[in-house]
Amino acid sequence: MNPQALVIDDEPDILELLTMTLSGMSIDCVTAENLAQAEQALKQHKFDLCLTDMRLPDGNGLDFVKNLQQHCPELPVAVITAHGNMDLAVQALKSGAFDFVSKPVKLRVLRDLVTTAMKLSPVKPEAKERRSRDRLLGDTEVIRTLRGKISKLARSQAPVYVSGESGTGKELVARLIHELGARGDKPFVAVNCGAIPADLVESEFFGHTKGAFTGAISDKEGLFQAAHGGTLFLDEVADLPLMMQVKLLRAIQEKAVRPVGSQEEANVDVRILSATHKNLTECVNSGTFREDLFYRLNVIELLVPPLRLRQADIPLLAEAILQKIAEKNNVPSPTFETDALAALKQYAFPGNVRELENILERALTWVDGEVISADDLMLPEAGLGKKQDLSGVSTSDVSTENDLESHLEDQERQLISQALESTRWNKTAAAKKLGITFRALRYKLKKLDLE
Repeated sequence: MNPQALVIDDEPDILELLTMTLSGMSIDCVTAENLAQAEQALKQHKFDLCLTDMRLPDGNGLDFVKNLQQHCPELPVAVITAHGNMDLAVQALKSGAFDFVSKPVKLRVLRDLVTTAMKLSPVKPEAKERRSRDRLLGDTEVIRTLRGKISKLARSQAPVYVSGESGTGKELVARLIHELGARGDKPFVAVNCGAIPADLVESEFFGHTKGAFTGAISDKEGLFQAAHGGTLFLDEVADLPLMMQVKLLRAIQEKAVRPVGSQEEANVDVRILSATHKNLTECVNSGTFREDLFYRLNVIELLVPPLRLRQADIPLLAEAILQKIAEKNNVPSPTFETDALAALKQYAFPGNVRELENILERALTWVDGEVISADDLMLPEAGLGKKQDLSGVSTSDVSTENDLESHLEDQERQLISQALESTRWNKTAAAKKLGITFRALRYKLKKLDLE
């Protein structure tokens, strides 16, 4: 039996175009010219997809979308908006619409939308929340709520802005939204916008043709083309140059990109997820980030909570992370002394989960035995204190901590190299000379790329 679609529009030409296109995709259509007919059809049929115009003779398509979200949350509904009316499209996405298509309807865009919608599984949000539990660990209320929101957003194509402090796991959240959704079998392309040199940003995003500029020795596809059919995750999006922000906005709205040096546009079908540790609203106010792009990316904001707001999850996280680090380095995983777990729960973690990983890596390196104590963690005393409020921790504090970590690694690398050279690369003797266990040395060699 073919999938069933409900198509609602009061313009006969549009209605015919939509039904012909869907019929060509082996989808049976039931048509309605107003909301009254649509509501009657919903009582008589079970649908797999709904397409509705936003302006109908007897009501507003936006209200219809909200009503469907309440009574048929598993039914993907896409809205048809007038050309250029992005504000209405964004409102529809915020109200729960799966996606939108603008008039005049581009058949390619419509087919891409329908194909993606048909991939949505009928799995209930609760089941998806269970599937994400193994990836996003924790049993606190804030993390359970986050998993529930992820499973709901996975059923949408709306752009999502993942906000939160450095080290909270924003990319992991973005990956889960992608993997649990209809695009899960297509590419997930993550890009750190702040890591691309300004003069190469356009080429990286949109690709280039051979000879487009010095060094362009062959055609190259960009990140948008690489993510076609899937998801493009723009990390640290606030770091994009203003000129690139204009071109990114156009690419998102037109669903097409023009490679550098090319006269032709390439069609792209991607879902955009973005993140940054900066306050985007402040960036807009200061003029470093375009307001129109901000509203296009920030259709739905998803806040990833800092680790200090879910301290009860720390023992579970610590044990899972420690086991993963030990497995990666082929060493037995130690256990925690009670005082070690207590110290971790009291620590404020300005660097969040990423800092927890660094602390446990260091502890695994230096622990002498099979049990990690509070002393092995070497936690900064300034961060101890359960009631300490770090809501005002600046990003410069975190960056200073990262610089210190890098400096310490350089020092370790130098000391270990000297010990190995003086013992003619006898690892047992070098470990003894350094005053650490053989296992700790082996772990350090791998981590510091000295093997």
